Amino acid sequence: MIYKGLTKRKKIRTFLLITFLFLTTYVTSKTFKKVYSKDIILFGSDLFTKNDILNNCSLNLPTPLIFIKTNYLERELKQKLSLQNVSVNRQIFPFGLKILIKTRTPIAYAEKISEGKKIVGFIDEDGFFINEQYSDIENMKQLSIRVIGWKENFRETLSKILKSQKNNDVEFVTVKFSPNGFLTLEEKSLKKIFLGINPKIIETQLQMIFDIKNQIRGSSIIENIDNIDLTAPNNPKIKVFKP
Repeated sequence: MIYKGLTKRKKIRTFLLITFLFLTTYVTSKTFKKVYSKDIILFGSDLFTKNDILNNCSLNLPTPLIFIKTNYLERELKQKLSLQNVSVNRQIFPFGLKILIKTRTPIAYAEKISEGKKIVGFIDEDGFFINEQYSDIENMKQLSIRVIGWKENFRETLSKILKSQKNNDVEFVTVKFSPNGFLTLEEKSLKKIFLGINPKIIETQLQMIFDIKNQIRGSSIIENIDNIDLTAPNNPKIKVFKP
């Protein structure tokens, strides 16, 4: 009786060992299997095709699944396709490369100069530039802000400007950066506002814009404003048209 019990347990262990070895061999063979374009699975957005993915990263197919550097691909795609987030995962079941895409939401039109050419696109609230071809234009609400002269090093300043409108009664129409970084805003009521080239004081300048608009709201002076100069916040200047 004891002998039969030991034999049964031995058979179970043997079966489990064989199953484990089989699965290990199967999984190993799958990881070395080559990935082709047909094995790429895209989720999260209909704006992108497999060709968009392959044309904007260093992935050369076919290549064994185990050799695909997912973290590196994520960084490449996020930067080149102006994505908010991207997740690249190797899969055994079903076999392939699963790519989950999260796009950015445009809130402003934008222009930038790249290699001497003007590139048209959009900006999200974090100040990131989104190429026109990767924007969901059909489902986009009418945008009223235009950003001119976008550069990567202006992004943080731009984000502060765009986000500042949420809780304040201002309506910026244009945000313009000159090649050397001189910043000029155009507000719906206050017209042109000069802010200059010092990004460290942008929060102070924005607060001054809100305060100025609140102070002169409803007065006749707001209709006669030509421009406001806040390049030196301790010496603000308001130029008005002479009657």
